[in-house]
Amino acid sequence: MTWMLPEPMLASPVSSPELRPGWAAEPKWDGYRAELARYANGRVLLRSRRGSDMTAAFPEISAAAAQLPPDVGLDGELVVWDAAGRLSFERLQSRLQRRGTGAARAAGEWPAHFVAFDLLRLSETDATGWPYRRRRAALEALFATRRLSAPWVLCPSTTEAATVREWLTWASVGMEGVVLKRLDDVYRPSVRGWQKYKVRETTEAIVGAVTGSLAGPRTLLLGRYDAENSLQYVGRTTNLARTAGAVVAGLLSPAWRGHPWTGWSFSAGWGSRETLNVTLVEPELVVEVGVDVARDASGRWRHPTRLHRARSDLSPAEAPRLTSSPQ
Repeated sequence: MTWMLPEPMLASPVSSPELRPGWAAEPKWDGYRAELARYANGRVLLRSRRGSDMTAAFPEISAAAAQLPPDVGLDGELVVWDAAGRLSFERLQSRLQRRGTGAARAAGEWPAHFVAFDLLRLSETDATGWPYRRRRAALEALFATRRLSAPWVLCPSTTEAATVREWLTWASVGMEGVVLKRLDDVYRPSVRGWQKYKVRETTEAIVGAVTGSLAGPRTLLLGRYDAENSLQYVGRTTNLARTAGAVVAGLLSPAWRGHPWTGWSFSAGWGSRETLNVTLVEPELVVEVGVDVARDASGRWRHPTRLHRARSDLSPAEAPRLTSSPQ
């Protein structure tokens, strides 16, 4: 080996999916960011955004690397589709810790795909100094000349605003939004030179607990009733602004005996294993929150929600029910 994969280029969040002149857009996938190298000696390395070696966890990707030319580097996203044709982050996540026969069995049950969206190296040439338009053309040529097939997927790219608008309707299959890239921009490791727009929606949930205190809630733990009329935890808000916290505090009541979450423990989530110190409240207050489309198999939101407003005009019975598919 005479070269190393660069640190991945990153994206900054933006509030609009507007596609400006001189920019291209790609769908944003609900998966795991990954870089892949196939070296001249045949060795394959599959690396996560944080630098972890994921090669052994995805043997089908390593085996399929024989389709690639030697001395090539790709940037992309690992994804898994479920039986309904929706991206399944949970199935993908469950595969990360498997090795050996366990990884091989999982590859047969829930095969992963590598969605390539950038070219890092080709035929002993570092491609990161090429502008995006050149890297994209070379990536398309690689897929065409090598006739790459599953598990390799070429990520779509467009400079047409109408196509971007169509992609933004794909939330039902797990697409999170779009990534915007400047056509003349080189690949800049660790730099947030791209932009990402996530599809968000507003919906309602019931406040079942808070972090902080009743007088000064810091975040809200949210629930929804399932088909058996049990209140299930579905997610947590980001930190509340002081004014919003004061408004919510005036609408909360201490929990009485028999709270459905009595004895439960809650993880801080979002990559943390910390256990939260929470105060249970009577599940009476409905709030409107902003969420993205990423959910786990149980219907929980995988990312933080943002409080929009309290909905004291709604009763808990009027809040949406828990479901495993987007509302």
